[in-house]
Amino acid sequence: MRIAVPSLPILLSAALLLAGCDWAPSKSEPELAPPSPPISARGNPSRDIDGLRRHVPIDVEVSPLPMARVENFDVRRGRAYPMQPPTIPHSIDGYQVDLNSNRCMLCHARANAPQFQAPEVSVTHYMDRDDQFLATISARRYFCLQCHVTQTDAQPLVANEFVDIDTLLQRERRE
Repeated sequence: MRIAVPSLPILLSAALLLAGCDWAPSKSEPELAPPSPPISARGNPSRDIDGLRRHVPIDVEVSPLPMARVENFDVRRGRAYPMQPPTIPHSIDGYQVDLNSNRCMLCHARANAPQFQAPEVSVTHYMDRDDQFLATISARRYFCLQCHVTQTDAQPLVANEFVDIDTLLQRERRE
């Protein structure tokens, strides 16, 4: 024998009616509210993305900026903070750095640096994670581009007001 079970909406309506609520589906059209004002202080976020798109709306095609050129001055740059990895002051196009070869070490290895007039890699590159010195460069320091980067003539996409610690200390002494 089969027993008929009422559908879920009928059960909910009956439960609400027994609880004293008057609920019935409305047949009238819902009222449409006017669109809310933009949330962002910069404008409508669906139209204005940010400085990375040069304030061009997302639905407009923008021509790309020209490719930046790598600076090739072979001049050591200052560092902004202690322990900052030095930047690469020359082009590294075509350099092979993989499991079998590291082109950077041709010039920057401790044995070859004087011959090529290149700075030697730091002794920290020859240390393992237990601070034990190794005969060859450490595997955790082998892939140079994890920390060191070339410099280009590109203009910054976003504002940067970074001031290094030496400049901050000089300002503090003057005040």
